Amino acid sequence: MPLLTVTNIAHRFGTDIILDGVSMTIEAGDRIGMVGRNGCGKSTLLKIMSGIIRPDAGDVVVQRGSRVGYLKQDPDLDPNESLRDSAERAFATLHALHKELHDGYHAMETAAGEELDRLMKRQAKLEEEIEAAGGYAVEHKIEEVLHGLGFTDAQFGLPVGKLSGGQKGRLALATLLLENPDVLLLDEPTNHLDIEGRIWLEHFLSDEYRGAVLMVSHDRYLLDNVVKKIVEVEQGRLIDYPGNYAAFRELRVERRTVMLRAYEAQQDKIKKEEEYIRRFKAGQRARQARGRETRLEREKADNLLEKPMEMAVFKLQLPKAERTGDIVVSAREVTKTYTADDGTPKRLFTNLDLSIKRGERWGIIGPNGAGKTTLVRCLLGELSPDAGVVRLGSNVKVGYYKQTHEGLDTDQSVCRYLQGVILKEAPQQAMSEQQARDLAGAFLFSGDEQEKQLWQLSGGERSRAVLAGLLASAKNLIVLDEPTNHLDIPSAERLEEALSPDAGYEGTMILISHDRALIDHTCEHLLILDGRGGAEIFTGTYTEWHRKDEARKKQAQAAAEAEKFRKETADKQRREAEERKKAAKPAQKPAPGSDKYARMKTEQLEAQIERCQARIREIDAELLDAWRDAARANRLGAERQKLVADLEPLEFEWMRRADTESSD
Repeated sequence: MPLLTVTNIAHRFGTDIILDGVSMTIEAGDRIGMVGRNGCGKSTLLKIMSGIIRPDAGDVVVQRGSRVGYLKQDPDLDPNESLRDSAERAFATLHALHKELHDGYHAMETAAGEELDRLMKRQAKLEEEIEAAGGYAVEHKIEEVLHGLGFTDAQFGLPVGKLSGGQKGRLALATLLLENPDVLLLDEPTNHLDIEGRIWLEHFLSDEYRGAVLMVSHDRYLLDNVVKKIVEVEQGRLIDYPGNYAAFRELRVERRTVMLRAYEAQQDKIKKEEEYIRRFKAGQRARQARGRETRLEREKADNLLEKPMEMAVFKLQLPKAERTGDIVVSAREVTKTYTADDGTPKRLFTNLDLSIKRGERWGIIGPNGAGKTTLVRCLLGELSPDAGVVRLGSNVKVGYYKQTHEGLDTDQSVCRYLQGVILKEAPQQAMSEQQARDLAGAFLFSGDEQEKQLWQLSGGERSRAVLAGLLASAKNLIVLDEPTNHLDIPSAERLEEALSPDAGYEGTMILISHDRALIDHTCEHLLILDGRGGAEIFTGTYTEWHRKDEARKKQAQAAAEAEKFRKETADKQRREAEERKKAAKPAQKPAPGSDKYARMKTEQLEAQIERCQARIREIDAELLDAWRDAARANRLGAERQKLVADLEPLEFEWMRRADTESSD
């Protein structure tokens, strides 16, 4: 039986039909991604499934005993609780079960007969429920999830009321994951996550969480790496596609192509019928023409195909920007520190050297709070570094997209806004009204939407308009700070296309983003801030860097494990040697094989011991690099085991002599 079923759901806002008789089921273990343009009804459907909104028509059925968890965009949190205590609220049910279990044991002390049997059965049931709800490893689970979503130990005691909006969003996600419901309904779960947090969430949903997931997300890599089915919301209906997002894109193009061909064939047939009717309606064949007209009207009423919504062909040539010098931005030994909430200084970057050349595309990545925006503002001269020198190259004209759009005149239409931006920023390339409409259309504004005033637009639509104006304003250095924060997937993909060489942008770009797909498709240089004052410069794509970083982490983990093994082995050998020393007596028989060592001089004995120990240390060092080669690791392990066995009688003889000398 499905965990959750919606049947014939219909819903509208005013006269706008949002959902038109949609149905779907969520089975145990499902991993479903929901996509579609902003405003198409994705969030509305999730709220209906969670019971927050009551639909105009249709039914929602949750399997008896199943729990549905929904990630709210505006979480209800107690501002006076600490961050950690707030997360622990997820285990309120578990704590109640523990209390009932404890009370049951207390009651069993005086119970007898049927009452005792009842209590024992209930205790067994409680043990099962406790195990299902998380068992006894609550502390570890809370720390694992909070750390995974980017919180540090130092933040655990912060009052919720002092958290930023993004931190509250992450706390709400952490609490929901800890609650471990049977069905997770996630509406943009990566909104406030940095790249590391997104990767952690992917692994958690793929490898740890056992329930069903339905998520609305604009993160294409998350959809690719987690989901097994895509549901597209389009014109109030749901369309299923098997596979992840990459498979969806391919299947969607194929489906659109088939639908368009069928639509065009039907339109050709209709035009031919209409031409026949016009030609013969008043002539000798009027009777046949009227019959055809009747059949045609019936065909239109019953079987008329809709033209498929197109993934519009991108046709945009951006205006040419003036040429800069070879070096666009340079920074030498730049350092910046700020004061953290607890009053302690925090280094964002230290002695950073950076040189950005004409035409290069740079991505700046790192954890939340690492100083990415601060660095950009230093590079552009908006902030002064604590130390070091920053210079912009010759003839550099900066177009800077910020996360907020202060000073935007919202009392103008999209087209008028675009015309005004180009006239102000690049008067030599002023646009006609038709050119402005073409630009707006290239950024997914349809005819009616082009006439909307900016204040009427959603956050994502306004971001699209600002990006369109920026990219068409002939700037030779474009700086984008989280440009896809409010964009749906088609808009993000449109931005990628606009930044490609095919669209004609030949300038330099600096991009701050947690959108791995956008970084991968547009940047060939990376600056990675680690959040601890360090920085790494990498030439290549994000995928190439991530592959290198993962290998580096695995190597470090293998080295740590080898070092742990070495220390444990050394401690064990030391303990065994001490035990043998305590147990040794002057009259004790020599250990097997020790006769030949008894004839050796002490200096020879010590030299042999040192050679064995030195080789063991060499093997331990080699094992740090041998984790990829199983055969080599086995060979080294066997040699090490033999050396340890050879060392035992040598050390035994050395300790025997030491004991003899001390007794004398």
